[in-house]
Amino acid sequence: MAVLAALPAVEPTRRRVVAIAGPPAAGKSTLAAAVAAALGETAAVFGMDAFHYDDAVLVERGDRDRKGAPHTFDVDGYRAMLERLRSNVDSDVAIPVFDRSMELTRGSASIVGASVETIVTEGNWLLLDRDPWRSLRSLFDLTVGLDVADSIVEARILERWRSHGFDDETARMRAEANDLPNARTARVESAEAMLVLAG
Repeated sequence: MAVLAALPAVEPTRRRVVAIAGPPAAGKSTLAAAVAAALGETAAVFGMDAFHYDDAVLVERGDRDRKGAPHTFDVDGYRAMLERLRSNVDSDVAIPVFDRSMELTRGSASIVGASVETIVTEGNWLLLDRDPWRSLRSLFDLTVGLDVADSIVEARILERWRSHGFDDETARMRAEANDLPNARTARVESAEAMLVLAG
C-alpha cells in the first residue's frame, strides 16, 4: 500500500498524523479504515465529519441545506482535539464519531489509547487552502489526496442518496444543491497533497 510506504517514522514524543483528503464520495473513509487495519492496534481513525455542527445549529443559522460545506464545521474544535491526540500525553482520549445512519455526532464514541502511534484522519476539507482550514496543515505528518474523476464522484453521490431511500429526481436535486458544489470546491481549492492516489 502506497500510504504505508510513505509513512514517516514515529517520533518518541508524539503521534504521527496521516490526513486523507478529497471530494465527497472519493473513498476517504474506506482508505482510512484500510490504513488503520494494516497498522493494527497501533492506529486509530479520527474523522473530520464528527465536527459537523449539529442540525439544530445549522437550522438556526440558515445553513441546514449546506451541511457538509466548509463553513458548517467546527474547525477550532477539530484542531483542538487533533492537537490533543497528536501530543499523546493522556492515557485515553475519548473522541466523537459521526453516525451517518443518524446524521449526527456521537460524543465520546471511541477511545484512543496511549499505545496508538498513528492517527489516520480524513475529510473533504483537510487541505482546503483558505482560513481557518489551512492552519491544520502543520499538524499533518503525511497528507494523502484522492484524485477521483468527477463522473465517478457524481455517480457515488447519487447512489448514496438512493441508498437513503430517495428517488432519482430527489437524489439528483440534493446532489446538485450541495454535494457536487462541495466536490468542485474540494478539487479546485485544496492544496497539493504529499501523496496523490488515483481513484
